[in-house]
Amino acid sequence: MDIRHLTYFLEVARLKSFTKASQSLYVSQPTISKMIKNLETELGIKLFYRNGRQVELTDAGQSMYVQAQEITKSFQNLTSELNDIMEVKKGHVRIGLPPMIGSGFFPRVLGDFRVTYPDVTFQLVEDGSIKVQQGVEDGSLDIGVVVLPANEEIFHTFTIVKETLMLVVHPLHRLADEKECSLHELKEEPFIFFREDFVLHNRIMTECVKAGFRPHVIYETSQWDFISEMVSANLGIGLLPERICRGLDPEKVKTIPLVHPVIPWHLAIIWRKDRYMSFAARAWLEHTKSYLWNPKKRKKDD
Repeated sequence: MDIRHLTYFLEVARLKSFTKASQSLYVSQPTISKMIKNLETELGIKLFYRNGRQVELTDAGQSMYVQAQEITKSFQNLTSELNDIMEVKKGHVRIGLPPMIGSGFFPRVLGDFRVTYPDVTFQLVEDGSIKVQQGVEDGSLDIGVVVLPANEEIFHTFTIVKETLMLVVHPLHRLADEKECSLHELKEEPFIFFREDFVLHNRIMTECVKAGFRPHVIYETSQWDFISEMVSANLGIGLLPERICRGLDPEKVKTIPLVHPVIPWHLAIIWRKDRYMSFAARAWLEHTKSYLWNPKKRKKDD
């Protein structure tokens, strides 16, 4: 039994005629008769009986008629739903974002996307790059935004930001008026770090060890604004990406380019190479790429 059997059956029952059903469906009468006969044989019941020039439903046929209507209605709904998904009228996308960019750039991208695809919904998960990568890898997230590098054997990547880290200090700090600063100069300073589930935690720690010292970390957090507030209270120093530093209050903190070494902060969108990506997720990815390639839109976010 397939959906055609049920469609032919319903049309014969509605018109009470094999001839009229064949004309309505643009199918030959022998084809419809054969389909109905096969259906009766498969089910082991008689669906129709002749009443003069018309055909009428048997008791079993009446029961079949009710169920067939529900089945074909569900199939039509499924077909319509699939068409909506393929045309990206509907869908749900799960995206992992670093807290330091979630409130800036991506709301504009999502808002612009919703104009074209108003019925696509999103689940945004703010977390460090390590957890975001884990989420994309295990399938709990469709797409993630992470600090590079990412595992290229597992993920496709699309780089969206290439910046470096800046030193953030209190205005009265001994380095506040310097034009640049080397990492080695910070060996005696109290650091305010991101948590261990952030790529920047390990990256900064590794660079400090390479520079000859292990940093004295007085506090760890998942929020960049907490780092800046702690620095503005003169409780320690922090290292933050350029785009975050551009939004800080120069009356509360001073930002200084970090050199020797320069610590990169490169962000990329990632998605798994070996997993199916929904139509909505693909549409969002393409939309985001085109958004980033548009200099006018990009300028508004910088």
